[in-house]
Amino acid sequence: MLTADIRRRFLDFFAARGHTVVPSAPLPTPDPTLLFVNAGMVPFKPYLTGEQQAPWPRATSVQKCIRTLDIEEVGRTTRHGSFFQMNGNFSFGDYFKREAIAFAWELSTTPVAEGGYGLDPERIWVTVHHSDAEARDLWRAVAGLPERRIVARGDEDNFWSMGVPGPCGPCSELYYDRGPALGREGGPAVDEDRYMEFWNLVFMQYERGEGPGKTGYPVLGELPRRNIDTGMGLERMATLLQEKDNLYEIDETRPILSRAAELAGIRYGADAESDVRLRVVADHVRTALMLLADGTAPANEGRGYVLRRILRRAVRSMRQLGVHDPALPELLPVARDCMAPGHPEVTDGFARIADQAAGEEDAFRSTLRQGTTVLDTAVAKIRDAGGRVLPGTQAFLLHDTYGFPIDLTLEMAAEQGVDVDRAGFTALMELQRERARADARARKQGGTADTRDLRRVLDTHGPTDWRAWDTLTTESTVLAVLGPTGPLPAAREGEIVTAVLDRSPFYAESGGQDSDAGRLTGAAFEAEVIDVQRPLPGLITHQLRVVSGELAAGARVQAAVDPDWRLGARQAHSGTHVLHAALREVLGPTALQSGSYNRPGHLRLDFPWRTALSGTVRGEVEEAANRALRQDLPVGVRWMPLSEAREIGALALFDETYGEEVRVVEIGGAWSRELCGGTHVAHASQIGTIALTSEGSVGAGLRRLEAAVGIEGFRYLARERDLVTRLSEHLGAPRAELPERIAGLLDRLKATDRENARLRHEATAARAAGLADRAVDAGGVRVVTTTVESGADEARALATAVRDRLPARTAGVVGVATGSGVVVVAVNQPAREAGLDAAALVKRLLDGRGGGSPAVAQGGGLSPDRITAALAGLPKLVTGP
Repeated sequence: MLTADIRRRFLDFFAARGHTVVPSAPLPTPDPTLLFVNAGMVPFKPYLTGEQQAPWPRATSVQKCIRTLDIEEVGRTTRHGSFFQMNGNFSFGDYFKREAIAFAWELSTTPVAEGGYGLDPERIWVTVHHSDAEARDLWRAVAGLPERRIVARGDEDNFWSMGVPGPCGPCSELYYDRGPALGREGGPAVDEDRYMEFWNLVFMQYERGEGPGKTGYPVLGELPRRNIDTGMGLERMATLLQEKDNLYEIDETRPILSRAAELAGIRYGADAESDVRLRVVADHVRTALMLLADGTAPANEGRGYVLRRILRRAVRSMRQLGVHDPALPELLPVARDCMAPGHPEVTDGFARIADQAAGEEDAFRSTLRQGTTVLDTAVAKIRDAGGRVLPGTQAFLLHDTYGFPIDLTLEMAAEQGVDVDRAGFTALMELQRERARADARARKQGGTADTRDLRRVLDTHGPTDWRAWDTLTTESTVLAVLGPTGPLPAAREGEIVTAVLDRSPFYAESGGQDSDAGRLTGAAFEAEVIDVQRPLPGLITHQLRVVSGELAAGARVQAAVDPDWRLGARQAHSGTHVLHAALREVLGPTALQSGSYNRPGHLRLDFPWRTALSGTVRGEVEEAANRALRQDLPVGVRWMPLSEAREIGALALFDETYGEEVRVVEIGGAWSRELCGGTHVAHASQIGTIALTSEGSVGAGLRRLEAAVGIEGFRYLARERDLVTRLSEHLGAPRAELPERIAGLLDRLKATDRENARLRHEATAARAAGLADRAVDAGGVRVVTTTVESGADEARALATAVRDRLPARTAGVVGVATGSGVVVVAVNQPAREAGLDAAALVKRLLDGRGGGSPAVAQGGGLSPDRITAALAGLPKLVTGP
């Protein structure tokens, strides 16, 4: 049974039982605690928690989901996948355990011919919470399950909550025995590979209180309205019904894997390490397709970064398999064909999807080329000096600046006989993670501390005396030391905690500016400040790592901002204002900043604009910004009433809420005048330099500029100079002649491509003429069948060419198969007038796997030998009913 059919049967079953069919929500979710929908219940969360009244008493959906926490395990096991689909049925205070159990049993065991899944009831096991006697009794009464196939489990396995105070309850899971070939006998408690879980029924009937994780919290009592939340893994059910070993073998995944293996010239199952890489490719290409279809675009942060990482892991895996040509243009169409029956949006938006993916692959391939040059140069210097170890700083530079994966650095260094200081690289990565404002931490609004504990500190001690605009050091008192579970008496060496001071010189992340770094020191301790936030109005919190000694509430400390960090932050924030003013000077007042982020050495600025900026315009913007630096425009700060700020044209950004008195930062007077709470340089020349590093789209009608600032700007320009020097040396041309020399090389390559295309077209035409002459008669219809060794595009071109060479008034059908398992069928106009349809023929040939127009259609999903056999039946199919 195809996955699309499993999906349809599920929705039809519950719709017939009074459930409203709710379309899948997009993968990006407005839930502030998540990047993507990661479970089928996420879109229904407000109804399940009682925050909102559900618009229907019962609902059903097949929800698209993404989970990336275990992305490194994808491919290494056959149980992990990034993208999956969750079939769910939900009750909002309507039915409860008896109905949920009866529905699950009925759909699972009803014969296929009667609309069910036809699972053998003798091979189904269930688990229940050890305290849930009601569910145990219902499984015996409703399904007739014997006691030995009802397994009691504890909280870790069979009690559900969201991890925070709110609804909770026992759950019951359904497992299917896949047979002794896959593991030991004895049920899911013994072997969860043999006994595969395929459905989980959550009975939300209690309210939980405060407590950690999945266990240890109090159950406060019954909910006023009991809910049902169930989830059936669509891929898992497909694995069972298609009698496959794992999710990589099902109809929505295996064709992608097979195409990747074909491109690599290998056979899946022949080599364990290659199999891992093929599974990574199959999963990630499918996941990327679905993310792109839902509007996520590759980016350097948040959702876009997840997509970028997935795409690059797929490309990297293909490279490891020996495929150095662009792979995504070959793989994404296969993924589209796999997913289109259940998700037509992947077809509707495929041109955009393919373009974005191809652009990302091209950019990554360029990254690989740049990084390879840098790595080769570094390795050469190390070997010339008699060394054998690439420093961690160099490996980190490759990763951070060029996007070079560490595993690629390790592999290529080893090929040249050089080791990598992996420990040094890891330490720098850890430091970067601590500096970065991870989305999860920002969403929690208080680092490791609970907001309620912070509220108590604020109520007790009042607002923080905040001195970030005036000084880099203060003498302070520690008012509270907080951990995830509440106030702590002290924090010891190595622990990470949240501290609240009575007075602080640290800038808290806001207005696009990253937080300060620095130290707290006392008589017998030292702590590193790794994050500063403002979780509540008036309260500043400091996330600390205790370096030595012990930090306790009441301690007197010296709070000191790292002066180099603050200087870099001031340069970057002032640089953002300068770049914004320069952008408006060149493009006009509509180029208004719509978002920014700045940290030492780096800035980015988003603004609404419909088209990419040309090289000339980018140069003008960069020139205008650096002209302000050379003119050493003064930087001033003034406080004034909001009404006055508006009168003088100060820009208010980000839809922030402002008080009646506002802080206005001016650079060159009216040239740049913005409401801002950040830290800034005193004169524009102190910024050093602003070097634009990229300009690109981050959404419909939204562009992003990124720049290196200060010393990082000079370093960036030095790297660009070195690159031009190397190009000049490689091409044997003066720098001034490089554009013409490179343009000439590209012209010659394009001419070669055109010639190759012409030769392919002539070869196709010659072959088409011969095939048309050998057409066989099938009930008055001329039929041609053949195979090609190349891909689907070539098969499509050949099929249409043969069709066009058949006699003009004679009905004709052409079928062309590829070695990779794709079939293309083309039907001419007389045949269409006689009632033949290419899309219908493909679907009948391939058991529903395919689609297209009445004139040309294609499909796949069968093994090459089955494809050949299917195609041989085309003449009979043409004459049949």
